[in-house]
Amino acid sequence: MYAVVGCNECGNMWLVTDPRTSETANCSRCGKTHRTAKLKTFFESDDRTAAQQARSALLAKKHGDSAEFADVAHVAELEEQVDEAGIDDADYLAESGLDANEVFAAGERASGGGDASRSQDEIVRDAVSELSAPTEEAVVEYATDRGVPADRARELLDRLVRGGEASESGGEYRLL
Repeated sequence: MYAVVGCNECGNMWLVTDPRTSETANCSRCGKTHRTAKLKTFFESDDRTAAQQARSALLAKKHGDSAEFADVAHVAELEEQVDEAGIDDADYLAESGLDANEVFAAGERASGGGDASRSQDEIVRDAVSELSAPTEEAVVEYATDRGVPADRARELLDRLVRGGEASESGGEYRLL
């Protein structure tokens, strides 16, 4: 269930997913917290696309653009047109003289190489617990492969030892 609701503070309209199951909703423009039971509901549907279309029509009417809106394609068609428009990222980069694979690899490294959901601290802890011989160099190598700068990995490893969360013996680390 999707509902188009409105904010009584700033007049914004947004979609709420199943307003009966959540007690509050925040306005996407001004941030005001509303009790969902008291929100003005303009439209309800089980279809998200229908709710998006209804919101678009309501906004057009609110701004006096109903006639222009009638000439525009349905929201789903517009999304399809956007997907088909222009050139894809790889073609754009190639036409700009860049190696798309290198750019994508750099982006992957910058976001943590697939570990974007893991913090730098968690990556260093993972290294200590997962490596068979977690020396400083091995931990730093593991962490840098996952996007943590080498100096930062050393700093975090030292912090774990000073904080009593890890110990170092014979050049190898272990979590306590």
